[in-house]
Amino acid sequence: MRFLPWWAVVSSACAPLFLVGGWAVAAVLEGPGYDPATETISVLAADGAAGRGVLTVALVALGVCHVVTAYGLRLAATPGRVALGCGGLAVIGMALAPVPRSGGSLTHGWVVGVGFALMAVWPVLAASASASANTDASARGRAVPWALRLSVSLVVCLSMGAGALWFLGELHRHGADGVAERVLTAVQTVWPLVVVLSCLRREPPARPRRWTGPRDASRDDASRDDVT
Repeated sequence: MRFLPWWAVVSSACAPLFLVGGWAVAAVLEGPGYDPATETISVLAADGAAGRGVLTVALVALGVCHVVTAYGLRLAATPGRVALGCGGLAVIGMALAPVPRSGGSLTHGWVVGVGFALMAVWPVLAASASASANTDASARGRAVPWALRLSVSLVVCLSMGAGALWFLGELHRHGADGVAERVLTAVQTVWPLVVVLSCLRREPPARPRRWTGPRDASRDDASRDDVT
């Protein structure tokens, strides 16, 4: 746990619980008239929705978790940590700028778009500098956490991009956009926890040897004479 503060581990683990728990409780409060397969999460937090208060609190807590995790994720590159933290702030903004009961909201749409984009690109930004910065670390026997490797982060980023295209396609044709949105947001919320867990498994750095000063050659020779 020396590489990550305990509160960063807790925040990354609580984030998926707030997301899934928030939309689940809000859906129950909304009643059978809400279809989670074809309706988005934002509908549950819309003005006048029965579960708006619950989901708003859950989303604010989720955003705070992302900000806390970004602050404590010290092994990640700074641009990725900033993107993750800003993604958390976007989640908070999305919760505080709900859509109306009927129609859309330009502000809400922009905040959601920015939040999705930040949560999709932060893995690559977190790994880009990390991989190069750890070249010397590998030579000293310290491995880069696997979830911060550039190749893994690229796969995750492309997968999230594919999920966003899936969601937009379902939204356009009025299909299973609720399912697509839940899959995408769940993956984006779980990935910080995966990165944190990979950092906990990171091999600890080698302890530097303590310098004891120049050796006295005459003392060494005297010691060898005593032995002989």
